Amino acid sequence: MSRIASILTLTLLLGGAALMAALNLLTDPGSAWHVPTYVVSLTGKYLCYAILALSVDLVWGFAGILSLGHAAFFALGGYAMGMYLMRQIGARGVYANANLPDFMVFLNWDSLPWYWWGFGSFPFALLMALLVPGLLAMAFGWLAFRSRVTGVYLSIITQALTYALLLAFFRNDMGFGGNNGLTDFKDILGVPLQLDGTRCALFLASAIVLAGCFLLSRWLVRSRYGKVLIAVRDTESRTRFLGYRPEAYKLVAWTVSAVMAGLGGALYVPQVGIINPGEFAPANSIEAVVWVAVGGRGTLVGPILGAILVNLGKTVFTGALPELWLFALGGLFILVTLFLPRGIVGLFARRRSGGVPLPAEPSSPAEAAAREAAS
Repeated sequence: MSRIASILTLTLLLGGAALMAALNLLTDPGSAWHVPTYVVSLTGKYLCYAILALSVDLVWGFAGILSLGHAAFFALGGYAMGMYLMRQIGARGVYANANLPDFMVFLNWDSLPWYWWGFGSFPFALLMALLVPGLLAMAFGWLAFRSRVTGVYLSIITQALTYALLLAFFRNDMGFGGNNGLTDFKDILGVPLQLDGTRCALFLASAIVLAGCFLLSRWLVRSRYGKVLIAVRDTESRTRFLGYRPEAYKLVAWTVSAVMAGLGGALYVPQVGIINPGEFAPANSIEAVVWVAVGGRGTLVGPILGAILVNLGKTVFTGALPELWLFALGGLFILVTLFLPRGIVGLFARRRSGGVPLPAEPSSPAEAAAREAAS
């Protein structure tokens, strides 16, 4: 991706977010220029999905790992933030218990479980939103990559991981609210969540974090490490023969992408007001793959565009024909696979080059990576 494209992406993202927040806070609700608060919150949700899509693109587009379980990391980050928000309710819950969340009182829990300790602190909750997905991804990736599990087998295992977590979090005795999850949030950092200013602040935070994840991903894939990672994606066996350890390169990308997804989940929960086991559903991970495919795999900008456009379409489509949305999503994926294999961003890149197909990958990317690393 060129420097101009990156600057344009960041300008549109941050400038558009700042403009939308200003139009919400500084204009009269009756004005034609006013942006309603629900639109701000909805767009903030789209940006959180874009963070998830970007994390998927980092491993699928540049490491060749098709993950069908990235929703697990997104949901774990969301649960960490949801636990903090539940602790902020205090005695304002239905049962007026300052020490236990309402669902624990309802289930006759006597005391707060040890794994809830510390979640009364925002920094601790934010740390856990990054650390828990990162550690899980590191452990999972070390075992999978060390065993040289690749391709469809790895995809199936990632799907099994998120499905196992889905079943676990549905259990009431896990202490995470069972099938109802965590909800009825009141405050964040002592500020009511329902205030327009809070909604705009969360929206702007989502835009800033997305921009930061974009810059981090861009730096990674353009670095010497990124050159080798692309070589691993294309010819792993040849890269191994040249003396590199592909599992180490894949593990770093996998762990970083999980941390990014967890951060997106942490920003998602206070904006939607609920987190439940449904967020672990394998269908959510598959949707994220569709966002990346629609926008353009391996482009970084494409996943952001795809996540926003597909979810905007979902909002409109489910309002009119909700029962047909999954059919429409499946059809969209098939059409993109057949007619837009490089996604929307790839289509524009081809038109800009005068209809000439984009350059193919080098015939021996591992050798190219070795030359880059040695230079």
